[in-house]
Amino acid sequence: MMFIRRHLDEGLKSEYLTVEDPLALWKTLRNRYNHQKMVILPKTLYEWLHLRIQDFKSVAEYDFIMFRISSQMKLYGETITKEDILEKTFSTFHASNVLLQQQYSERGFIEYNQLISVLLMAEQQ
Repeated sequence: MMFIRRHLDEGLKSEYLTVEDPLALWKTLRNRYNHQKMVILPKTLYEWLHLRIQDFKSVAEYDFIMFRISSQMKLYGETITKEDILEKTFSTFHASNVLLQQQYSERGFIEYNQLISVLLMAEQQ
């Protein structure tokens, strides 16, 4: 019980101070926050559908948002592969950068972090 209380938010600690049974506390918290998947997942899926590298000022900003969205999708049970992330990045280059997109595609990146590293270096140059 001490471990659970130690890791609770300060507002929740005071709200559930009188609950002594760890199982009761767990069930109460689960009931309170169990709806998060129904609220957050549709928003995350919408963000994934509309995510485009061309909409960001920097590659680092795109990478941060891509990581957040893919992490949320995985957290709520959606399957997202490295290939999905690579394809999403390649397919959302600006229309004026089609040649660049093809060049990066042909390099055969297997890992998303490899692609982002190359894009970050290219952006700095």
